[in-house]
Amino acid sequence: MIVRYLLAALVAGLFSGVLMTAAQEARVVPLILHAEEFEGGDEAAPATEGTTPGTEGAAQTQDHSSLGAVILDMASALSPVSVAYAHDGEDHEEGGIMFGMSRFSGTLLANLVTGAGFGLLLAGFSLVSGHPITVANGALWGAAGWLAVHMLPAIGLPPELPGFPAADLGDRQVWWIATVILSAAGLYLLFLKPNIVAKIVGIVLIAAPQVYGAPQPGDISSSVPAVLGAEFAVAALATTLFFWIVLGLSLGFANEKIAKAA
Repeated sequence: MIVRYLLAALVAGLFSGVLMTAAQEARVVPLILHAEEFEGGDEAAPATEGTTPGTEGAAQTQDHSSLGAVILDMASALSPVSVAYAHDGEDHEEGGIMFGMSRFSGTLLANLVTGAGFGLLLAGFSLVSGHPITVANGALWGAAGWLAVHMLPAIGLPPELPGFPAADLGDRQVWWIATVILSAAGLYLLFLKPNIVAKIVGIVLIAAPQVYGAPQPGDISSSVPAVLGAEFAVAALATTLFFWIVLGLSLGFANEKIAKAA
């Protein structure tokens, strides 16, 4: 039975990853492409009408080749379900980042892997805690996952466009991991434990990383317009919320089907 639940979680995660990719292509990727026009500040002029960032890659090979590693590291630290939007700096006009894959293929692969992983984590947490995920509460489970993994960490480290200043990668990774763990534990105590003391401890755990503060860059100047960064942060958080809601509902649906078949 446990194996069936885990397989259902895997399928739900893959399904959610596919829908997440579509949402990112519609809302997030266009903002990233726009931000890449400002990449390099004065050294790189914005794209002219009729020119795509992909065709500009030949003129900006060195900038884009280094951008790939930086952006992927930022994505892994700040937004686990992230767009694979870095250029490889050579011959792939679509912005391929690995094994010659296109931008879209890399994004889809990343979302499938992370979707499956989060599906398994959510199902595992449900089994260990003894609180099953159903269609009725699936959206709430998804919202809790979004809060722990995206929204609460984004208070200190919001999603960032290429070209935006950022603190040391290692410091951001440590803070993000600690925030996710403490937030998940805090949400568990706050919503799944009836004891008032447990709820108070949960609130303290959620607030602790925010009170400590996220690492910030010394220089916050950027060639990318602030309004574009704000729009990207909203779009990124909205698409990840969509992902988690779909994941919770699809996992709840699969669980109920398994329970009826048992």
